[in-house]
Amino acid sequence: MRAKITYLVLSAALIGYFLLVGSRGVLLIQQGTPVTVAFGIAVLILPVIGIWFLWKNTQFVTKANRLAAELDAEGGLPVDKLARTPGGRIDRDAADEVFAARRAETEDSPGDWRCWFRLAIAYHDARDTPRARKAMQRAIALRENRETSPTGV
Repeated sequence: MRAKITYLVLSAALIGYFLLVGSRGVLLIQQGTPVTVAFGIAVLILPVIGIWFLWKNTQFVTKANRLAAELDAEGGLPVDKLARTPGGRIDRDAADEVFAARRAETEDSPGDWRCWFRLAIAYHDARDTPRARKAMQRAIALRENRETSPTGV
């Protein structure tokens, strides 16, 4: 719950920032000189990119949370039994051990979104965020393809 509140607060702050920057871009365009119009257009591009990025990230998080809820309802979410350092971080050797098992599971069932979801968690625990995100995107795509396939499988 704390993560959701933080995400909503930061998203609201970003939207406020985008509105402020956008209004400055409009003011520059209203000046009407070639230089201010060019700067105004350039300034307006930043909020557009930011809003697009925020929207795509929100979609990703929503879909990943939906998969987590479904996997939890099935009893398939991995249990976090990883050893931790005194500072609370996951022990790298423990994460690597679980990662190897998750990778083997995914190699055995490459079309199962559940395996990809658990692999994404293992990547995250091993501090490999880019691969964790790609594995989660794969899980989402596999789950969505299953929903849209004629057989539902």
